[in-house]
Amino acid sequence: MEPTETTVPVCYRHPDRITGLSCSRCGKPICVECSHDNSVGQLCPECAAPSGRRQVVQGRQIYGRSTFQTAPVTFTIMAITVAIYVAGMLSAELDNLLFQNLAQANWLVAAGDWWRIFTAALLHGSLVHIGFNMYALYLFGPRMEQQVGSPSFAALYVAAAGAGGLMSYLLGSIEQVSIGASGAIFGLFGAWIFVAWKLRHTPGGRSMFRQLFVLLAINVVISFTPGIDGFAHLGGFVAGIVIAALWSVLAVGKPNAVGIRTAIATAMIALELAAVLLI
Repeated sequence: MEPTETTVPVCYRHPDRITGLSCSRCGKPICVECSHDNSVGQLCPECAAPSGRRQVVQGRQIYGRSTFQTAPVTFTIMAITVAIYVAGMLSAELDNLLFQNLAQANWLVAAGDWWRIFTAALLHGSLVHIGFNMYALYLFGPRMEQQVGSPSFAALYVAAAGAGGLMSYLLGSIEQVSIGASGAIFGLFGAWIFVAWKLRHTPGGRSMFRQLFVLLAINVVISFTPGIDGFAHLGGFVAGIVIAALWSVLAVGKPNAVGIRTAIATAMIALELAAVLLI
């Protein structure tokens, strides 16, 4: 028997990207960036082009109905964060204990409590505060988790939270105390901004970028509101963009893409921890 030669499928538009996806209509192999969601499955850009009254939803669309089964990390983070807030509401003593041990008090970070740049994301000061952040997580999180994988998403969230805490620690007052998941949320926001920029040459990408740009402008204004930790927003946002950019260069199309993405975001976490310990 003669040996048979096997070929690894690659995206027909990006030959350097190995993929397991294919167009449901014409059968051509496509990568995630070229994939468009449709009622019949995933379509390549040519087959996804609107025809008549048919409407195609972009594969990178942010919003969509999600459940715990499709985005377990997102919903777990939401559940833990809400549970901590409710527990604090029910017990003033527990609320005080959580605040003393998890809030980012910069003078305590300087004294060696490095974990506070991460754990501050679990605490919120009001119903409006936690409501806004958890609603934003619900909007931005599930679709990102589905696209990059749950381990990668978890690492991204922690890395963005840590980057926000680190920026707040480095640029904020030593007497400053910060709580909230805004840094992590802005990290997801930054990652989506990068995705939209990458897809800016497609109709869906341009529309997404415009919508996100408007949201960014609104949140920049909010960041300068008294009592808001704008440095945490900035740190998380920059981390989200950097991680998404590295994912785009090093992980897209690779067979072990989820592992590579997770390693990149975990490396960011390690750098944040090293910065806190060394400064």
